[in-house]
Amino acid sequence: MKTDQSIDEKLVESFKKGDKKALATLVKRWHKLFCNKAYWMVKDKDAAKDIAQDTWAIIIHRISTLKDPKQFKYWAYRVVCNKSTDWLRLQAKKRNKVVGYTFEIESDSTEYSENDQLKQKLLKAINDLPVNQKVIVRLFYMESYSLKQISDLQNISVGTVKSRLFHAREKLKTILNIKTKHS
Repeated sequence: MKTDQSIDEKLVESFKKGDKKALATLVKRWHKLFCNKAYWMVKDKDAAKDIAQDTWAIIIHRISTLKDPKQFKYWAYRVVCNKSTDWLRLQAKKRNKVVGYTFEIESDSTEYSENDQLKQKLLKAINDLPVNQKVIVRLFYMESYSLKQISDLQNISVGTVKSRLFHAREKLKTILNIKTKHS
């Protein structure tokens, strides 16, 4: 039985040799997943589709640099994550340029349970983190990626992943006013 990695390996090798059908097959296999991964990060369907399209342009341009075709999935996901992070940074810059408008969403505490309110507060706090920390928190806690997988996806060291995760946790504690016991 062929594994996904061996299928990707054969398709990448075929595409490197000029087989355009191999690229079409790769696109069929991965495009929707790229869109989903981008959407998971940016929460904007149109932007996610654009990011997936941009990802394919980069893949086509740089596939010759892929040393281990079995690693196509991780390499391509790293491109999706990097493009998504770039988009988030650009959006953050745009938001910072908009001056004078702030919106507070007030909730009627009778409409939401205490647990729902805490979840909403936590999600808002995560969204307020710097982009590099937000991505790490989402990959680690919401997608259950290991530190090593995050390191590979983000093209950073495991130590950097740990550091960003630590600083994100500390910032979340501060934002959420969580007291920790030091025994």
